[in-house]
Amino acid sequence: MNNSLTTEKRSKLQPPLKLIKTTDINREQWLTVRKSGIGSSDAAAAVGLNPYKSQLELWLEKTGRDGNLPKTDPNDESSPMYWGILLEPFVAANYTRRTGNRVRRINAVLQHPFEPWMLANIDREVMGVSDVQILECKTAGINGARLWKEGIPEYVQLQVMHQLAVTGKQAADVAVLICGQELQVHRIERDEVMIERLIELEREFWRYVQLDQTPPADGSDSADRALRCLYPQDNGKVLNLRHDSEMSQAFSDLLSVRQSLASQSQFESQLKQRIQQRLADATKAVFEMGEVSWKRSKDKTELDVERLLKDQPELLQRYCLIKPGSRRFLVNAGA
Repeated sequence: MNNSLTTEKRSKLQPPLKLIKTTDINREQWLTVRKSGIGSSDAAAAVGLNPYKSQLELWLEKTGRDGNLPKTDPNDESSPMYWGILLEPFVAANYTRRTGNRVRRINAVLQHPFEPWMLANIDREVMGVSDVQILECKTAGINGARLWKEGIPEYVQLQVMHQLAVTGKQAADVAVLICGQELQVHRIERDEVMIERLIELEREFWRYVQLDQTPPADGSDSADRALRCLYPQDNGKVLNLRHDSEMSQAFSDLLSVRQSLASQSQFESQLKQRIQQRLADATKAVFEMGEVSWKRSKDKTELDVERLLKDQPELLQRYCLIKPGSRRFLVNAGA
């Protein structure tokens, strides 16, 4: 039996440690505590399975390099985070009404008894029943609701499994409020094999943090943001990678993929134009598998800036706005 599984079985015999009381610290101090380990909401990103955050972006946060990353304002009423925090007590109260299970807050950051880098914040503890011990409260708006059509999204499953690993508990309920009017309750049972693998992968990520080494980018928008944050400026230096076989192969693959995409894009245009020719003056065409439309958009009124500045060039100095530049990635084959 390997060490991680042995550790898990031992942790079930010992409750988690209470690292710090959240009632004694402010939000900034709480964020600092979170940087000292992998929390349950970090779990999916740490193993590369969070649809919103990459390993690279999470690494920037844990190493304190995230200063230039866009931050979510917890008081922004257009943010899902704002409504998630505001509605959490209502979700918990309706969970109790639906199931009869009493719940209470755990105002502490919990720590795995044998893996000190594993942390967890639990929304609620379920009281007085034997089949479930943890409640995770979620809200999903119009965009997020699609992720719940097939049950619990994978990133939420990993979050809850991380909580079960830290606490040694056997089961958790996930209560999600869909579009503000439908409450769903899902059960997640402890899975020792999944927990073992999760800890193994999280440990690999935490090693990147400890060694101050960047994890690989994964092609996501999150990784793109992280790279631009990590390397905002170029220094004019030229790297000779002709004899770097790994990077040369990556460049060759990039050229091949771009060639394929260009061919596919041209073919797509040909198919679209065939249908447009057949449509002629018609607005819509209906097929067995769907439909297309070709409509004229409404006229727009825009400011002719070029002509305005030609007539009144002094306005450029009076109302000049400098936008910071960003790095552009250009590919030149055969250079």
